[in-house]
Amino acid sequence: MQKSTDVKAVFLYGLTIFLSAFLLFQVQPMMGKMILPWFGGSASVWTTCMLFFQALLLLGYLYTHWVVNHLTPVRQSLLHMVLLASCVLLLPITPSEFWKPTGAENPTLRILGLLSASIGLPYMVLSTTGPLVQAWFARERSGAVTYRLFALSNFGSMLALLAYPFVVEPLLPTRWQSLAWSGLFVLFVLACGSLAWRGRHAKPLAEETQASGHQAQDKVSSTIKAGQLLLWVALAACPSILMVADTSYLTQNIAPIPLLWIAPLALYLLTFILCFERQGWYQRRIFLPLLALSLGALAYLPTLGLSDLPLLVAMGINLTSFFVVCMVCHGELALQQPSTKQLTLYYLMLSVGGFLGGFFVGVIAPYAFDGHYELSVAVVLSGLVVSLSLWRAWPAISQGLGRPMFAVVSSLALVALSTVSVNDHMQEADGVEMKGRNFYGSLRVFAFPDAGYRSMLHGQIVHGKQFLAPERALEPTTYYNADAGAGLAITTQMSKGPVRVGVIGLGVGTLAGYGRQGDSYRIYEIDPLVIGMAQNNFSFLSKTLAKTELVLGDARLQLEAESPQQFDVLVVDAFSGDSVPVHLLTREAFEQYARHLKPNGVMAVHITNRFLDLQPVIQTAAQKLGFTARLIDHPGDDDRLVYPSRWALLAKDPLWFEQNALKAATTLESPNGFVPWTDDYSSLFAVVK
Repeated sequence: MQKSTDVKAVFLYGLTIFLSAFLLFQVQPMMGKMILPWFGGSASVWTTCMLFFQALLLLGYLYTHWVVNHLTPVRQSLLHMVLLASCVLLLPITPSEFWKPTGAENPTLRILGLLSASIGLPYMVLSTTGPLVQAWFARERSGAVTYRLFALSNFGSMLALLAYPFVVEPLLPTRWQSLAWSGLFVLFVLACGSLAWRGRHAKPLAEETQASGHQAQDKVSSTIKAGQLLLWVALAACPSILMVADTSYLTQNIAPIPLLWIAPLALYLLTFILCFERQGWYQRRIFLPLLALSLGALAYLPTLGLSDLPLLVAMGINLTSFFVVCMVCHGELALQQPSTKQLTLYYLMLSVGGFLGGFFVGVIAPYAFDGHYELSVAVVLSGLVVSLSLWRAWPAISQGLGRPMFAVVSSLALVALSTVSVNDHMQEADGVEMKGRNFYGSLRVFAFPDAGYRSMLHGQIVHGKQFLAPERALEPTTYYNADAGAGLAITTQMSKGPVRVGVIGLGVGTLAGYGRQGDSYRIYEIDPLVIGMAQNNFSFLSKTLAKTELVLGDARLQLEAESPQQFDVLVVDAFSGDSVPVHLLTREAFEQYARHLKPNGVMAVHITNRFLDLQPVIQTAAQKLGFTARLIDHPGDDDRLVYPSRWALLAKDPLWFEQNALKAATTLESPNGFVPWTDDYSSLFAVVK
């Protein structure tokens, strides 16, 4: 009977840990998806959300450390049960319309307020569960291996991470996602509440640890020095910085595949699982040599000529190296696990490190750096921190090699890593006329006198080119030549008289080059840095004969707030490479576009993409609006700086496509079985090529 009771108790602990981790990693993308159309779908939305979640996770760990060390078990139980019950009153987790922005203000504070009001308390309570329940488990079962519960927690996180884009998002609209999540949260409340009630009369953890003093002798001393705390923070911060920085590097330099961010985060969580499930997975004699190779590969990869490497090879080198570095950092952390008395302090330091890593990449770097240097910082910092960790443990692992020699070898390796990284960034700066970075990314303007043109890059994505010769300055380039979709739509409408053109996404202002006396162009751009460079480094805006209006802010929010603009042509081209601003392609977005068109107006939507086929998205939206949609494919022309492109043109009048200039337009593929995208539902997997 006692054995059966023990099994049930262990199952309840495991279920509670697993549910909390699963719900934590489900609510993050779910809430981001819910509010994305409200706040423009920009990188700032995701960055602000991630900062909020990391801050709440840290707050949860602070709460756990305080209650375990300052409250009796009965008070711990009562306080936590009150918090659990309070969370239930906030269900279901649906953002209130009160927080919807008017369109012009900075969304950061409003996003933080919305998230705090909607999921602040439930998320904070969920974040306490890992360390708190492990402390309760150690209190109830003296001498038990609590850190395997941490591995279970990370397994739940990884499962949730993979389940959302592959299962939850394709099957459920966001309102049903909210209800399903809320139902699972109620189950979590019951499980966690049962554990809190069960442990209300247990001994305090400090007394339990003293009673089983042998464990404390095998672990870190009960008095932990500041140097050890800082090392825990640093070992946790390095993989956090590396994860975000490497995700950005992958999507900008190797393959801007949507949802590629899953791979680094899944590997990051996998290393936590392996290192904390049992210590045998991390072997220094195996992983330390691999670490030297991996740090070298991450530092040297940009100079290898990525365009010359097969895609899978480049990604394989990068992700394998990333995995090894995370494995070493988390493995060193696992080897330094303290006694159960210090368990909550240990997890608090891990949380501080994770938060500082995310804060550095998400908040400090965009304003402190004028380029993407985070990956280089993460590589050198990881090498330095691991070296310090090994230095502290050196007497136990030296195998005959003296500390002075280790210091020399480590220093030379770090100098080599730094040199390679600095040289790479210096090469990136060759030929740069202007560069800058803000919340939306990094921009660089290059001049190529020998080739006769100037270009703007967002990361590695070309945002526009312009000929340097004055007689060719207004000649449309890249995706905007007169034979491609947007240019064809504009020139066709121009044949009927003066035109009013709306453009979503400025780039370098190429489309304004079509402007004549009497025409007007209203251009929407969310990034003030793009506007500054288009005005100062390119001349499309200054030389056009048309009247131009620049509107700073997210185009969809601005269009929702404006009266009908009566556009002859509305060009939707706010894409950054192969990434997709979903909120600009939903049914509700197209309804706004149609509201701003003249009865004989036309939309031109840029859908050039290597990895996604957006035809079903456009076709279903056109059918819903009663528009006719056609494709314009252009092969490109290197001599004219013209790229291959695909545009979708949508017109209310099907006879518009009967004009001679549009004879090359083709019918879109049938969207049979495709579920239309709305603000409540969208799935990228439905359009993967």
